[in-house]
Amino acid sequence: MLIHDIILVNEQDEPVGTMEKMEAHRKALLHRAFSVFIFNSRGEMLLQQRALKKYHSAGLWTNACCSHPRPGEDTTAAAESRLQFEMGFSVPLKKVFEFTYRSAFDNGLTEYEFDHVFAGVYDSVIAPCKDEVNDYCFKSLDAIKESLQSHPAKYTAWFAIAFPLIEKWLAEQPVIKKVA
Repeated sequence: MLIHDIILVNEQDEPVGTMEKMEAHRKALLHRAFSVFIFNSRGEMLLQQRALKKYHSAGLWTNACCSHPRPGEDTTAAAESRLQFEMGFSVPLKKVFEFTYRSAFDNGLTEYEFDHVFAGVYDSVIAPCKDEVNDYCFKSLDAIKESLQSHPAKYTAWFAIAFPLIEKWLAEQPVIKKVA
């Protein structure tokens, strides 16, 4: 597991310091993060199943990728780089909204994140990093919504919060291809 410093922020996403990632999660401190949502040209969402050895939420389904920008790193550049690392492809990303959430895990860690949400469209080869991703698939929004309602424990905490927000955002878009 790669250990690095992350950016601590206040409720307005203004940096207030840095801290080693695991320490920030143990202390439940608000920090900057990003989540990437990828859609194919049919409007289906790319889901990844987190690797079974992840330090939290192992084996759960979630959006294409997520992580934390490092101190001094542009959040969009960090999101694009992480997408390449985890899923094996690059695509232009557009920031679509942000939200804050807090979720405690059984292992004593807490995600308390100011999450920048990005979206993009991709229709080609996916080559996921096996250390990060156990499986992946594209699913319709209706199928995801139904699964979230019938089997919420199969999904990450942040995905359950972000999915209705991304649905709302998508409803306001004239055409999915205009995401990127």
